[in-house]
Amino acid sequence: MIKSTIRFMAIRNIAFAMTVVLTIVGLGALFTKGLNFGLDFTGGTLIELQYEQPADLDLIKNELGQAGYVDAVVQSFGASTDVLVRLAGDDADLGNQVAAALRKVDAATQFEVKRVEFVGPQVGEELRDQGGIAMLLALGGILLYLAFRFQWKFGVGAIASLVHDVVITLGVLAFFQIPFDLTVLAAVLAMIGYSLNDTIIIYDRIRENFRVLRKTSLVENVDISITQTLLRTIATSLSTALALLALLFFGGDVLAAFALTLLVGVVVGTYSSVYIGATVLVWLKLSVEDLIPPAVDAEADDGRP
Repeated sequence: MIKSTIRFMAIRNIAFAMTVVLTIVGLGALFTKGLNFGLDFTGGTLIELQYEQPADLDLIKNELGQAGYVDAVVQSFGASTDVLVRLAGDDADLGNQVAAALRKVDAATQFEVKRVEFVGPQVGEELRDQGGIAMLLALGGILLYLAFRFQWKFGVGAIASLVHDVVITLGVLAFFQIPFDLTVLAAVLAMIGYSLNDTIIIYDRIRENFRVLRKTSLVENVDISITQTLLRTIATSLSTALALLALLFFGGDVLAAFALTLLVGVVVGTYSSVYIGATVLVWLKLSVEDLIPPAVDAEADDGRP
């Protein structure tokens, strides 16, 4: 083994034990607390407000909180003067009530209610079901791609890694009761793509090293491959994490859950690429024969009797 190689696989059993504990905790949070589905999935009322001047979303959020609408979701809608407020409930007069509450807190700000719409729970259930189907189809497509692009053992490792990432991320969302809406669902799907990309880069290096380092063992190959891609992994994960931290602290309430979900996904995805995706290859005893089929004897296959 190269002297500068980091022996990642030396602690794979300890890492696996920690993975099992975290996965059980994540599943426990999902089953006991459940996801805190937002209005996109549970239904509610959408209120569009049009201001005369560019609206301050944080100020509107605080004003609604003072008026008793603590769970209101406030976001821009098109122009900077258009605001969309989402609230639980199906009261037909809810738009007028919100407008009256905002004017009571700040009578100087001028705005008008453009529309009030109710989103029923059936629509939310349809979105939830379609989101789950999209996630399952993504995992199935990944398994098929890796099985044909590399070898079926790589597909098993990648799926195990992605399932771990999804369970841990959803477990964090359930434990802290972070609202789960369409933006968070998009973050989970984006996290799957990010983690898969990291795993495939390590897999590709492992496959190439099988051809170059023929005398090394599987564990040594995995350690060398992860070490060779380590700088790339650190640079990608760190730059992504910095961007997400900026969104988390300066992007407002609308992007906070999205950024937090992706941030958790980046951390667990980087970990799982090494200690789940690569470790599964060791457990399945990946060999040169799996990647390079033995040559067919020319004399036995020359077509002559």
